[in-house]
Amino acid sequence: MFEYERLKANDKSFFPNEKIGRKVIERLWQYNDANDNIYFEAIRNGVKFKQYVGVIQIGNITIEILPKADREKAHENDRSLWHNILLKMLAKCKRVRVDSVSETSLKKRYHSLLDLYFEIFLKEVNSILENGLIKQYRKKSDNLKALKGRLDFSKNIQQNFIHKERFFTIHQVYDYNNLINQILFRALVILKSFTNNVTLKDGISRTLARFPAIDNIEIKNKHFDQVITNRKTLMYEEALKIAKMIILNYSPDIKGGNENMLALLFDMNKLWEEYVFRVLTKHQDELLNVSFQNSTNFWENKKIKPDIVITKKDEVGVKTNYVIDTKWKIIDPTKPSDDDLKQMYAYNLYWDAPKSMLLYPSSKLQSTSYGTFHRGRQGENRCKLGFVKVTKEGNLNLNLGEEILAMLN
Repeated sequence: MFEYERLKANDKSFFPNEKIGRKVIERLWQYNDANDNIYFEAIRNGVKFKQYVGVIQIGNITIEILPKADREKAHENDRSLWHNILLKMLAKCKRVRVDSVSETSLKKRYHSLLDLYFEIFLKEVNSILENGLIKQYRKKSDNLKALKGRLDFSKNIQQNFIHKERFFTIHQVYDYNNLINQILFRALVILKSFTNNVTLKDGISRTLARFPAIDNIEIKNKHFDQVITNRKTLMYEEALKIAKMIILNYSPDIKGGNENMLALLFDMNKLWEEYVFRVLTKHQDELLNVSFQNSTNFWENKKIKPDIVITKKDEVGVKTNYVIDTKWKIIDPTKPSDDDLKQMYAYNLYWDAPKSMLLYPSSKLQSTSYGTFHRGRQGENRCKLGFVKVTKEGNLNLNLGEEILAMLN
């Protein structure tokens, strides 16, 4: 599917039958309700997707939601193109490490982005196992025949009133059964019960067999906050990132049945904003600086935050600011939003910028010129709409940064 498309339970091109379709739509509604209805819009007998892209798996049904930079009717080739575009944007924004997967794997058409994340995760975990899992100290309570560590008096009285030869102690052990390894183990257990990919399932089973005795505990968000990062845990970084996505986005079917769900969804507005920033940073030098997610006080405790501020120095060292606000939406070039223009007006004033630009994705080149705000800062006070082609010759447009800077000038 593409963003803003509708999916209905009776869509015969997608679901084998309407009964399965209704189960899937019901799970999507439940998931959306649990997340403040941010991902979809509930419609009669279905959902309408919003600006969130990525992949959802419910049982053996996989829904991939792709971005699209035009209003034209989608063809099968478009799906393949935008699948690859999304993957490359995620890689550029460091949401997935594509370089850790073989070139052969990348060239084949994945059933979904989930398969790619799972394969990367499996490869990362196997690499950690080859280098050796880390051991850490942890506290352990146990009823022992020898005094070891600190005696737990209350538990000792309860447990050993008759068995005077035993000691209930709290002591330290140094082993593999620590939180960081438990997180990886838990993610693998979820994947094994979830994935429909036979090759991956087999690989997961073999990887789990390589683990020493590790507790399969319930992992929550708070557990990731408790992970202490240091030189020893550096090799865990990528695996933990994907494990967090898997564990926290997994939604088991509490009624039983086969509708377990895993969703990895990305806000296309934020992804586009970060991607534009990253392609612009390639052009930084001693005369050009690009900063991201700036913020300043606006009114009382409210702040304003333009997406990107570019600062240029001339030959004598005089600095000039330019503001870019990215918008992932398709608009009529002659009818910009009043709210967007008012926002840019405020940015020009607060960042003392003579020029600003609202930047939109497009499937074709569109030339626009600056318009002038009639009041405000002294001197130049202008704004324009900029349109950049996200794709070029069937691939991600690698000249995006140059084109944006050229438009700004």
